[in-house]
Amino acid sequence: MTLSIIIPVLNEAAEIEAALGALTPFRQCGAEIIVVDGGSGDGSADLARPRADRVLTAPRGRATQMNTGAAAASGDVLLFLHVDTRLPDDADRLIADGLQRSGRAWGRFDVCFDDGGWLRILAFMMNWRSRLTGICTGDQAMFARRAAFEEIGGFPAIALMEDVAASSLLKKITRPLALRTRVTTSGRRWRRHGVWRTIMLMWRLRLAYYFGDDPGRLARYYGYVPRKS
Repeated sequence: MTLSIIIPVLNEAAEIEAALGALTPFRQCGAEIIVVDGGSGDGSADLARPRADRVLTAPRGRATQMNTGAAAASGDVLLFLHVDTRLPDDADRLIADGLQRSGRAWGRFDVCFDDGGWLRILAFMMNWRSRLTGICTGDQAMFARRAAFEEIGGFPAIALMEDVAASSLLKKITRPLALRTRVTTSGRRWRRHGVWRTIMLMWRLRLAYYFGDDPGRLARYYGYVPRKS
């Protein structure tokens, strides 16, 4: 079972070298590393080229960028990774063994943050909610068998909540494989805007999305700046 790791980036020059350096052991074991740049103006793509198997460009937007990477990937399993999330050392083995043993089509890891305090409680709630609902977020390093990913048509081309939407589609194939081993993700977004303020914002956005609000409008409320034509 071969693995392709797909990383969407936008202006991540400060993070990309460390992120790809952490993936070197997986690459040495045969994993394919694909970076998909959404039009960075800080040289992210150039920094990534020596450390990735492929560096692609795509219109800005995680869904579009990840779908572009998936279309170019050669692996049997596709892993979608945020640039500020670190995998456990044996992530490739855990995914392969777990999928083969369980017969599931997709899955995710539990998550923890690189900082303590209230973020520990946040991580616990994220993992509990994900296990209860079968919905996962990008911070949890979602992975899927290629056949299942292609069956759902990839990530829906929406500006926000593409991970939630894809989870809902994949759940129709199988329940997710919920790996209790944790990925470690950065709390930079939460610290920058305030932990509780960001938690409340994310809850409002998810609730609005659940009741049918437009993802584009929610993305603008979240702070996403649309790409200029």
